[in-house]
Amino acid sequence: MSIVIRTYRNEDILQMNRVWNEVVEEGVAFPQTEILDKTGGEIFFASQTYCGVAEDTESGEIVGLYILHPNNVGRCGHISNASYAVSSSSRGKGIGEMLVKDCLVQAKNHGFKVLQFNAVVKTNTAARHLYEKLGFVQLGTIPQGFLMKNGSYEDICPYYHMI
Repeated sequence: MSIVIRTYRNEDILQMNRVWNEVVEEGVAFPQTEILDKTGGEIFFASQTYCGVAEDTESGEIVGLYILHPNNVGRCGHISNASYAVSSSSRGKGIGEMLVKDCLVQAKNHGFKVLQFNAVVKTNTAARHLYEKLGFVQLGTIPQGFLMKNGSYEDICPYYHMI
């Protein structure tokens, strides 16, 4: 597997939807509950400040992606937010780290000063370990801030990184 992180293209949408929807359907990391169809994916990804994809250059398969956008508006518009998705068959291979590092570069390129994650699920230990390894700072814990797919509630941990 040879991975390159690049800007998404329209022809990537169906594969991006597949990766995104897999995480949504797992119901343990993303707040979204609606899956993306072709049109929904086109609109959703085009509405972001930037979308990066992890492409396996040997197969042409999109194995991961991220979205980057403002976390707020106006006087807080310099703070960005991002979400990351890696296909279940490609996890544990360093792709998430590649996506986060690229996202930090793109956030700076787009004029953001801070990257903030509002709702990292406490039980998402792989993501939390990665963010802390890359210098993100946990802001605290919000008790029962995330509704898991099974109907239980889990704590969320906001993080930030100065860019």
